[in-house]
Amino acid sequence: MAKNPIELEIFKNIFVSIAEEMGVTLCRTAFSPNIKERLDYSCAVYDAHGETIAQGDHLPVHLGAMPLSVKAAIEHTTIEPGDMVVLNDPFRGGTHLPDITLVSAMFLGRSRVPAFYVANRAHHSDVGGISPGSMPIAQEIYQEGLIIPPVKLVRRGEIVPDVMAFILANVRTPDEREGDITAQIAANRVGETRLRQVVEKYGPKRVANLAAELQDFSERVMRSTIRQMPDGEYFFEDALDDDGFGTGPIHIKAAIRINGDSAEVDFAGSDSQVMGGVNANYAITLSATLYAFRCLVQEDVPYNAGISRAICVIAPEGSIVNARRPAAVAGGNVETSQRITDVVFGALGKALPQLLPAASQGTMNNVTLGGIDPRNGKRFAYYETIAGGMGGRNGLAGISGVHTHMTNTRNTPVEAIENYLPVRIRHYGLRSDSGGCGEFPGGEGILREYEVLADTEVTILSERRIGRPYGAQGGEPGRCGRNTIVRDNIVEEVPGKARLKIRPGDRLRIETPGGGGYGQAK
Repeated sequence: MAKNPIELEIFKNIFVSIAEEMGVTLCRTAFSPNIKERLDYSCAVYDAHGETIAQGDHLPVHLGAMPLSVKAAIEHTTIEPGDMVVLNDPFRGGTHLPDITLVSAMFLGRSRVPAFYVANRAHHSDVGGISPGSMPIAQEIYQEGLIIPPVKLVRRGEIVPDVMAFILANVRTPDEREGDITAQIAANRVGETRLRQVVEKYGPKRVANLAAELQDFSERVMRSTIRQMPDGEYFFEDALDDDGFGTGPIHIKAAIRINGDSAEVDFAGSDSQVMGGVNANYAITLSATLYAFRCLVQEDVPYNAGISRAICVIAPEGSIVNARRPAAVAGGNVETSQRITDVVFGALGKALPQLLPAASQGTMNNVTLGGIDPRNGKRFAYYETIAGGMGGRNGLAGISGVHTHMTNTRNTPVEAIENYLPVRIRHYGLRSDSGGCGEFPGGEGILREYEVLADTEVTILSERRIGRPYGAQGGEPGRCGRNTIVRDNIVEEVPGKARLKIRPGDRLRIETPGGGGYGQAK
């Protein structure tokens, strides 16, 4: 137990509140609906070694991977007072190129050694590449957009104009990107200010000690949770539909070995990396695995570095779960992360059959739209994900029309998208009978239909259009998703991964998968 559990609880909430306030700042000052409306961002606080202390209630896929970006910033730059490092390189702790991370340090007095770090990550609606929205059907990372290694965007408190200009020159919507990046700068400044206030009030040694104690506390709780699982090896596999270039199904396999209070998650046997952009880097695989184990914890503990100490993740280099550069990775972050989660949950379900749910929709249903807005003659680039069905679980049916697992965003409101884009939403509602049957049925997916009002380039990056979300304990799998284009009242099928051009009046219809059912229907 902590030496002073009341004090520990107070500081847990202090650190979490800092990350949450950073997120509120980012949301309220950003330009794009992807950040302002969908809340596609994450913020966290780190110790002097770049280890997580606390994070906001944001996106698991961002937060589990972001410590590797913080460490890359520390390793490849010399961060001084007033500096901020920007990066998005998926092979240096990033997730995919649209996720831009900003890292800054908090110094005490005249010390040149950082006492803490704060960082945030936001998904930008365009960072260049071969298609608007930067989520293309690509064959290598260079087609997906601008790659930013760890470089200083802010030096001694001032934006470095050359670096900002370089970024903005490589995107389709520079005004919006500049607005979102400066919102990220503001968020980090809020985090630094709040941390400094806490240190001034309680003293640096006390704050650092309590941060370390929070990490130790999370480790103890995680180990206690693992200890309650039966020792042994538990295996599960599932598959991605395809990579957009004819390769599929793509199998992901995991063997979880429980030994006392520690776990080893071994992805040996998973398929090799592929041509298309569904490759995941190690940061994504680590993030998804840690998320699944954190879900087992019943207590309210901060998600920090202590969670990972009891879990060893083995992901063979060159595989679909640890791809080598220059693999295309745009879908690894959004789609493969979901399948890794499904696989880890499936294996854990062998050890804890009454606790683990059926599979949720298993995709983020990524849609990007781009073109020239006839209302103002300017280019637009838009990105969103669409919710689906949650898997049924012991005692409760799955929730309908929600984002699950590695995503934690909202659906973009109809009013926001119609105001922002030359698009009209013709239909938006739950997709009947898409959830898997069972004693506790899976949640329903969503049907979202867009009518474009201008020539528009569309990219769809989706999964579970062939494989179905699995049921648990005798429950039926959820229904597959479906993508179609309606032209002149003729319905055309669109594959799960597609790039196409549509004309004014054409309607894009996305039907998302339902969740799997839990238990045999009575």
